Amino acid sequence: MKVFDLCCDADHLFEGWFASQEQFDSQLLAQQIGCPLCGSALIRRRPSASHLKLGAATPVAPVAVPAAQPAPQQSALVSAALRILATTEDVGERFAEEARRIHYKEAPERPIRGVATLQQARALEEEGVQVVALPFPELAKGTVQ
Repeated sequence: MKVFDLCCDADHLFEGWFASQEQFDSQLLAQQIGCPLCGSALIRRRPSASHLKLGAATPVAPVAVPAAQPAPQQSALVSAALRILATTEDVGERFAEEARRIHYKEAPERPIRGVATLQQARALEEEGVQVVALPFPELAKGTVQ
C-alpha cells in the first residue's frame, strides 16, 4: 500500500492510498483522483517522509494529542453534503435517465441524486439539464448516516 501526500491546484492538502505507484499514475492520468474539498482533478504529489523499518521497534511512550478541529471549509462542505442527502431522492445508476424524465416533464419534478458517468453528465448538460458533481463519492452513495 502506497500512501501519498497530495495537493490540488487550489492548494488543498489531502492523503491518497494506492495499491502501487502504477495505480496512482494510472488514476492520475485518467483524472480519477479528486480533491475532497473542491473536487478538482488537477492533482500533484507533495514531498512526504518515507518510513523505513530498519530493526526492532523502539518502545515509544504514548503521547496525548488533542483532536484536530475540521477546517471551516470542511465543516461547511460536510454540512452541505448531509443536507443534500436529507433533501434528495437517491436514484442510483438511473440518474441520467431520471434527470431527463424530470427535465422533459415525464416524471414529477423533485431533487434527485445518483451516479452518472462523465459522458452522461456532459450529454445531460448539452440537453439543458443542470447537473452538479459532488466531490464526496461516499456521501453521494449514502454511506453516511
